Amino acid sequence: MIAVITADLLNSSKYSGELLTEVLDILKEEIEGIETKYKNSKFELYRGDSLQGIINPVSSFRSALRIKTAVNKLRSQEAVDSNSYRIEADLRISIGIGEIEFERDSIMESNGEAFQFSGRTLDEMKKTGRKMILKTGIEEVNNEFDNVFLLFDTITDKWSSASAEVIYYLLKEMKEIEIAEALGISQSAVNQRKKAAGWDAILGLIERYEQVMKQHFIDGE
Repeated sequence: MIAVITADLLNSSKYSGELLTEVLDILKEEIEGIETKYKNSKFELYRGDSLQGIINPVSSFRSALRIKTAVNKLRSQEAVDSNSYRIEADLRISIGIGEIEFERDSIMESNGEAFQFSGRTLDEMKKTGRKMILKTGIEEVNNEFDNVFLLFDTITDKWSSASAEVIYYLLKEMKEIEIAEALGISQSAVNQRKKAAGWDAILGLIERYEQVMKQHFIDGE
């Protein structure tokens, strides 16, 4: 069993050239970091505003969230000048879990159940406005995470770029004091942003997701 993450940028045609360049640069950096951290993972950018990757099921949501927050935390020079923390760039992300039946060197040429789940679901999301969905061959799992990810969308839609930035560093397993030093703010400010972003609930979701993946697609494969 594998997980396939498929994502595209929301409203990328409206991004300034500066912001789009920054987004694509950070996406390249993040997928390289994920490939280094997780053995046998592989990602590709395509069409200038989309990405697709293969990774183990347990690490799929944490990695998808890392990619999302890396993009969400970006601020254009205009936003910096106006002291705005409104999120300017975001992603629509679909995770499909299943078999890989046809693997080539290029992810774009590979195929199988996981690719079909991920790609088709992303296409459907363009009509519903959803930003994160999981699709597997087990309806019980789909139903649980469909409801949870709907709530997750509601939480993340209220993030500021500052909130996303703190979540990004937490996902990289940095401590509050380390994040404070990296951002040049106090530890109490980091803690406030962490609470505002709903980190405790998100961490609980990550842990539940990884537990279910191990149960159904690793131990129970």
